[in-house]
Amino acid sequence: GSAMNEFLTGNQAIVRGALRAGCNFFAGYPITPASSICSDMIQALSERGAPGVQTEDEIAAIGQCIGAAMAGAKAMTASSGPGLSLYSENIGLAQMGEVPLVIVDCQRMGPATGGATTTGDGDIVFARHVTAGGFPLPVLAATDAGSAFRLTYEAFNIAERLRTPVIVLASKDISLTRQTVDFNAVKLSPLVARQSAAADAPFVPYAIEEPVDVPAFAPIGGRQRVRFTGSIHDENGVLTIDRAKIARKLTHLREKITLQAESLEYVDVDLDLKAETLIVSYGAADGAVREAVAALRAAGTRVSHLTIYSLWPVPHRALRRALTPRIRRVIVPELNIGLYGDVLRGFVGEAAIEPILCFDGRLIPPQRIVEHVREPSLDRTTA
Repeated sequence: GSAMNEFLTGNQAIVRGALRAGCNFFAGYPITPASSICSDMIQALSERGAPGVQTEDEIAAIGQCIGAAMAGAKAMTASSGPGLSLYSENIGLAQMGEVPLVIVDCQRMGPATGGATTTGDGDIVFARHVTAGGFPLPVLAATDAGSAFRLTYEAFNIAERLRTPVIVLASKDISLTRQTVDFNAVKLSPLVARQSAAADAPFVPYAIEEPVDVPAFAPIGGRQRVRFTGSIHDENGVLTIDRAKIARKLTHLREKITLQAESLEYVDVDLDLKAETLIVSYGAADGAVREAVAALRAAGTRVSHLTIYSLWPVPHRALRRALTPRIRRVIVPELNIGLYGDVLRGFVGEAAIEPILCFDGRLIPPQRIVEHVREPSLDRTTA
């Protein structure tokens, strides 16, 4: 198709992705650098006759989203690290109640209030392990405005398909920087609609055949009773102490995501099969890595590059493909204290993980990555 170029911020691209996915409910509380998602969603939804709410706090925002989602809406909320902390309990409720929900975290420097106007990618492990119980949660990470649009759209599809909260990570630099996006060039998967049970059969809220199956919603407008609880429950949504039913429910919460892991892989794989160096990037560091890879190759240095957009579940298949037997070094540039490098350590076998870290609110310059690939001993800085 023809190019449809627009110059817009990552936050505007997130709003565009949500609307394209059919989002028709938003609740949020303003926080830097996510506030423009809140104001833009409220305005866009009001023009469509749909509810957009600025709530009294983050706990109310995600609570309203859970209620709206269970009543048939495609719901989204957006915040930053301090808001994700406040969302924590309700994300667990959304897991236990199997609520499709999209949560955007525009990251800034942590911990606590951190640097409100300062960038970072420090919430990437917190996002996965935000709730009690440790059950899996899909987490996607944008690298620029174009991927922010695509991943927000795809997050709604994942949420609907698996009945799970999905977290989309951006960062201050992605959220507030304007970039050109050709929306016609962005490939999106087919839109996933809400799956309702057959209207004529008796309705059982959490009925599944196999642990990997996802229960259907009640037919909208019917008279079926749906019980919703954060406590462990059986297929009727009724609290249970039956060990077999408990194991069945919790195995389901794990397997409906882990057994779908390959369908949740979003990556760009750019391999040189003769390279001994692999650079793995995600988030706000990816742009510098792309520039560095181009410069290295132009100068005759062989290097492979893997961009990960789906941080959790860890994309095993893509990693296996990128970690050819030749790879000796895996370089991981990160705007945090080395969080994903620690995760990848368990996957790289004999190869050495070499972090390039910056957590003082600056971005990593491409030249620092180029120099590290050529002379790792020169990379003295950790921030």
